[in-house]
Amino acid sequence: MDSCRVEVENIFLLVIVTLISVLQNVFFAQKVERECSNHSHTSAFERVSCANRNCMDAYPTFLAVMWCAGLCLSQAPAAFAGIIYLLVRQKYFIGYLGQTSQSTPGYLFGKRIISFLSLMCIVGIFNYLMGRYFGQDYKEYVETITGAASALLLLP
Repeated sequence: MDSCRVEVENIFLLVIVTLISVLQNVFFAQKVERECSNHSHTSAFERVSCANRNCMDAYPTFLAVMWCAGLCLSQAPAAFAGIIYLLVRQKYFIGYLGQTSQSTPGYLFGKRIISFLSLMCIVGIFNYLMGRYFGQDYKEYVETITGAASALLLLP
């Protein structure tokens, strides 16, 4: 039962990324509030409101897959992917404030990161089941591959 116990050193990177994402959400909300109070329902308000809504729609999915990937497989690559996702989300948000076509690269890159984190979750769960029911644990190999693959997220 001790192997299921989560210690702080196993999640602190995930906690840091989560707190940074909360600060980013506050920044987005302030932008919406500022546009609402300054220009009340102009096209700029509509764009910033839509960008915020789109970011908030994807936020629970991001948190869920980042935490699952970090807990089930490896914290460092999951947290790295989380930081990259937040940078991409910032690019998406700022791009949406200009022309909506400027936000497309950020949106597509964000989908790729969510897919990577989802794959990490699936591999981590599969590895756990292999170890639990067949006595074969490939966690070290999978962590090495995942750590190397997370660097590929930086490719455009």
